[in-house]
Amino acid sequence: MDLEVVTGDIGGVTADAIVVGLLEGNDSLDQETGAVDAALDGAIRQLIIQGETKGRLGENTLVHTLGKLPAARVVIAGLGKEADLTEDKVRGIVAGTCRLLRGKGAKSIASVPLGAGLAGIGDAAAVQAVVEGALLGLYRFRRHKSGGDDDNGDIERLQIVVAGAKRRPSLVKGARLGEVLAGATVLARDMGNEPANFMTPSDMVREAKEIATRNRLEIEVLEREQMEELGMGGLLGVARGSHQPPKFIIMRYRGRRSKVVDIALVGKAITFDSGGISLKPAASMNDMNGDMCGGAAVLGAMSAIGQLKPKVNVLALVPATENLPGGNALKPTDVVTALEGKTIEIISTDAEGRLILADALGYARQQKAKRIVDVATLTGACVVALGTVCTAVLGNNQELVDGIIAAGAEAGEKMWQLPTYDEYKEQNKSDIADIKNTGGRNAGAITAALFIGEFAGDTPWAHLDIAGTNMLDKQRNYEVKGATGVPVRTLVNLVISLAGK
Repeated sequence: MDLEVVTGDIGGVTADAIVVGLLEGNDSLDQETGAVDAALDGAIRQLIIQGETKGRLGENTLVHTLGKLPAARVVIAGLGKEADLTEDKVRGIVAGTCRLLRGKGAKSIASVPLGAGLAGIGDAAAVQAVVEGALLGLYRFRRHKSGGDDDNGDIERLQIVVAGAKRRPSLVKGARLGEVLAGATVLARDMGNEPANFMTPSDMVREAKEIATRNRLEIEVLEREQMEELGMGGLLGVARGSHQPPKFIIMRYRGRRSKVVDIALVGKAITFDSGGISLKPAASMNDMNGDMCGGAAVLGAMSAIGQLKPKVNVLALVPATENLPGGNALKPTDVVTALEGKTIEIISTDAEGRLILADALGYARQQKAKRIVDVATLTGACVVALGTVCTAVLGNNQELVDGIIAAGAEAGEKMWQLPTYDEYKEQNKSDIADIKNTGGRNAGAITAALFIGEFAGDTPWAHLDIAGTNMLDKQRNYEVKGATGVPVRTLVNLVISLAGK
């Protein structure tokens, strides 16, 4: 989609449709909406009087201009009550409006910066929200469709129209930020939506190399032999049942001259999870191509970081493999040794993500990362606890956890902290090894995180369990069915905040 911030009067723009906002319970129209209403001979006010449009959140009223304006149609987008309006609600409003217009066959849209100046929303933030809402809300994954879809194509152009040339430079920056963040999220969505035979560990390497090339990032890929030399027993153990070779993707962004790794982002990438020998029920495998969404989110975030160029050094680590049964597959009762020498008793081969993350966190520590954040579709227990609304956050450093929660709030990606009391660690104790890979059903999301935390040591560390938020089975605001791309924008916001410090 072509994006442009232009100055002028929204009523004078030529487009298939223009979009203006209306607050609920507000008798007066803002300047832009009032001007459009005047050009339409009071049609908007008449619709309000008749009760046909009330400005309720997400309500869209379509008005044909019948030649009274250069645009063929006007959409009155309901903003809800001003006190309740947020940037994230603007994203959802725009997503719904854009989908409506796509369904009407619109190819070009022009919109005011919805929400600007209301409820503390700045102009640039409003533009960013409009761009993100449009790009994320219109997303569709159609790579494997052979054609013949009964739809009206895609919206090809979005203009955001502002009055006054002095405002334009800051609004262009807001639009640019929104475009980069949404684009990175779309990249992660595409990877997460790919069938497992199109997103193998080798395919993830291909994607990573393309990201690195486009954004001038350093990249290195460790093969099986190199993993054996390093002693990555967790990753190699999980990979034993698959014919696909495991990969360990290392990507670096250097935003300042120091060699210090300010933060390591680690993403679980099980490109298909059958459960291994501890085989999942058939019905539980339908979305296991998405078990690499943590790795996809990290790669997506690195794409945005490479474009935005914050003054901070970032190390990205993505251990990638399939988890399949086979004659050589890892078995319950096996013991493997992680990168830094800690031994792990295997209770369930379906608790595999934490095994590959153990090696990745060990590698991050060897690189002397100052902070580590891992992202993983880790536990069904997290879905039971928080559903599909919140990502669970756990960690050993409250400042880092608070930073993630704040970054998520800015992105509209909800985070909820779970406790990490020492008593929970008792469930992970093994009789025959240093630790076992599952602590049982009780507090499963917590004990899984604490297993990973054992490999962070004293390094400030936080864990994001996205098992409930990585995929949706139906549309929700600007998140569409399928992979959501959570938490790409949170990770980018976190890195930008670190650069500011």
